[in-house]
Amino acid sequence: MPEVTAETTDIFEIMHTMRAMRRLKPDPVPDELIRKILLAGQAAANGGNTQRWRFLVLKNHPGKKVVQGYYKKLFDEVVGPRYRNSTPPPGSDQPKQLRQMAANQYLTDHYHEAPVWIVACLEGDNPGYSSGASIYPAVENMLLAARTLGLGSTLTTRHIGYAKECDEAMGIPPNYHSYAILPIGYPMGRFGPVGRGPLSEVVYLDGWGKPYPGI
Repeated sequence: MPEVTAETTDIFEIMHTMRAMRRLKPDPVPDELIRKILLAGQAAANGGNTQRWRFLVLKNHPGKKVVQGYYKKLFDEVVGPRYRNSTPPPGSDQPKQLRQMAANQYLTDHYHEAPVWIVACLEGDNPGYSSGASIYPAVENMLLAARTLGLGSTLTTRHIGYAKECDEAMGIPPNYHSYAILPIGYPMGRFGPVGRGPLSEVVYLDGWGKPYPGI
């Protein structure tokens, strides 16, 4: 694979090297870059083009520390034990699994210190599968835009385990719900190939479980 660069405009390089960046520098992120990321989110597909989304940007909001407390509680109770006790996913192994756990622990401890959060919210009283279709494309667009600009981020949804408490801490009104938080900053690590299993194991042709020859 060719040398991976921080900033790039090649969409396939962007997608295949968009590692989850869980260790972020505290350096401020220029507003013009945040604007580009938000514009990318706003360009995403959404049901009926209703645009019921809202994007809450948090930099120095006290709610960040409150949310981090719930984020850590869920790590200690759920996520950490799952890392320690589960089989590594396809494309990974035990050492990689433990490195990922360490990175996740770091993000957990320093979550509130990320210089920028973009909280992706959607209007409506019943969060669910179909609702997510109108907000998660925007989330992915913003992740891709951040990677394009050499900024690190990762899709986080763990706070939803305490959705009411976290939304209140961030000042989100009751008729909206947060679906994801993107902590954004300059990465401490380097972008590189993402770890995934063989494509042939997850793609079928003309019937469930039937192999797709040639891929």
